[in-house]
Amino acid sequence: MEFQDVVRRRKMVRNYATTPVDPEVVDLALHNAVRAPNAGFSQGWAFLVLDTPEDVRTFWEATAEDVDQPDEWLRGMMRAPVVILPCSSKAAYLRRYAEDDKGWTDQDERRWPKPFWDMDTAMASLLILQTATDHGLASCFIGIPPEREPAVRAAFGIPEDFDPVGVVTIGHHAEDAGASGSPSRRRRRDMDELVHGGRWGGRWGHGTSPSA
Repeated sequence: MEFQDVVRRRKMVRNYATTPVDPEVVDLALHNAVRAPNAGFSQGWAFLVLDTPEDVRTFWEATAEDVDQPDEWLRGMMRAPVVILPCSSKAAYLRRYAEDDKGWTDQDERRWPKPFWDMDTAMASLLILQTATDHGLASCFIGIPPEREPAVRAAFGIPEDFDPVGVVTIGHHAEDAGASGSPSRRRRRDMDELVHGGRWGGRWGHGTSPSA
């Protein structure tokens, strides 16, 4: 698939078939994920892969109200055979930038204008989503409810120095899946509303947008 097709076709899918996912595609998605930009080549991320029915059910039991009587959203999501938890490590970034080649002499978090550990892991997550799309699979990125995170940590032994930044589900599209989610109810905003040239409110534009 051409790159522009991947960008255009990628969407958040919340209704899956139970068809298994080729493990080689999951492996490729993870190899692509660790090629994402990361400050100082800190590589302060880790990816917890849940790809057995038992582990996937344990995840939903830890995060949802009632997996035995799910609502429509949960029923569709629970069918995804692969769940990946991208996790970031702030500690790894703070340690990396206290090394000699970076020049900082402490690990003060206030030096960081933004939480790059979370941002970099989010970019890695996007590469997982794009890889799934490139191979004709459905995927979605969601968050873990804060009150449910301790249960997820306990269920899967996530270390204290790693924090889940979200959840990626991967599977095949459900046969009866139609348009759903916010994009089916909300218009895509025009580029003129989103992109500013020279100063805020300035018009930017060079040629026409890609048609693919």
